[in-house]
Amino acid sequence: MTGKPVLQVRDLVKRYGTHTVLNGIDLDVAEHEVVVLIGSSGSGKSTLLRCVNLLEELDDGQIVLDGVDISDPRANPDHARRNMGIVFQAFNLFPHLNVLDNVTLAPKVVHKVPEAQARDRAVELLAKVGLADKAQAYPDRLSGGQQQRVAIARALAYDPRLLLLDEITSALDPELVGEVLALVRELAAGGTTLLMATHEMGFAKQVADRVCFLDGGALIESGPPSQILEDPRHPRTQQFLSRIIQAGRL
Repeated sequence: MTGKPVLQVRDLVKRYGTHTVLNGIDLDVAEHEVVVLIGSSGSGKSTLLRCVNLLEELDDGQIVLDGVDISDPRANPDHARRNMGIVFQAFNLFPHLNVLDNVTLAPKVVHKVPEAQARDRAVELLAKVGLADKAQAYPDRLSGGQQQRVAIARALAYDPRLLLLDEITSALDPELVGEVLALVRELAAGGTTLLMATHEMGFAKQVADRVCFLDGGALIESGPPSQILEDPRHPRTQQFLSRIIQAGRL
């Protein structure tokens, strides 16, 4: 990792009852870096993203954002979340609001941005994600790929320091995956700091600065895409990727 750390995760532990989902995760994400989490379903990728965003209560460990310990019980979680955007597998758009209102809602209500300023930013972002002509459309009139691009625009509306993406193509039809990944590729090229979980290995190889393999709640191996995806050193990483290759996904 090079550059100033935006995110620092230290010895993160998360349990559900007696089941340990995350077991001592250490992870840094530098400014403008793209870190991609890979691993089988149940490996802890989504839980890690939810813990970083403080949507899950930690059992142990520390999460530091821009030098501030946001996992401290005395910290204001809403203040921390204002500096992070998160996009989930499901689009989670408000069906009764049009696209423009979906994107402007949080800046106006949560961040107290004046309406005209929020609308100007939303129009700019919708143009960036290729949906300037859909500002007045309602979510049920959009394809899945278009809805996911709106969700990404909404997450970017308040210029977060860190954007978290959780398997954002997994709910899409195969023909719609490309348009969403193209947008993420543009964001990465533009310097957005990204921490994302994905099953799209070819995409991870193209866009990531660093790939992290999770298995059983542990971070098993981390490094450049060329090393992790082409020459993994840990036997468990090798086993996982051999199955991916057999399935024709890498």
